[in-house]
Amino acid sequence: MKWINKVMPVGRRSLLFGVHQFIWHPWTVYRAWVYLYGRPTLKEVVCIIIHDWGYWFTPNMDGPEGEKHPEFGARIAGKLFGPAYYNLVLLHSRHYAKIVGEEPSKLCWADKLSILYDPKYFYLFRAIASGEIREYRQNAKSWIPLKYSHSYWFDWIRLKFIKLAKEKKADAIPYMGLKHE
Repeated sequence: MKWINKVMPVGRRSLLFGVHQFIWHPWTVYRAWVYLYGRPTLKEVVCIIIHDWGYWFTPNMDGPEGEKHPEFGARIAGKLFGPAYYNLVLLHSRHYAKIVGEEPSKLCWADKLSILYDPKYFYLFRAIASGEIREYRQNAKSWIPLKYSHSYWFDWIRLKFIKLAKEKKADAIPYMGLKHE
């Protein structure tokens, strides 16, 4: 199994067929964005599509490499659309935003709320198939002990993310001066 991690690291598996699958995940983030902010601009749609592309290069999801995943998509957004969109993508990660001393971008809250549009069976199927469930469960073990089922963990994380996104909705709307064009 070690050889598979070299050939296809977990971040790449996540984008190809896991939780961050490159077609499905942007669709759920788009739907969450519409719920939170209304219809996104074309530039915002591109940012929604590319925001997790940095996982392609990472051997983990939340480790040192995985935590830097926003940088790749942010560089693309910055080159295409300028600094506001660079920041929109870069700061979609709460962890990354905290490290650089900034508030998370509005894309963060749509990303978190996207779990609302992800059926449990489909999310868990992808998380298990890609292997990322192991890291997610390990990271959450102080809140949800490993003896609990993946289904129970999913219900807990889903409620946490939905509550967080809805609490931040009002704060996130005017962030970065981005307005619907």
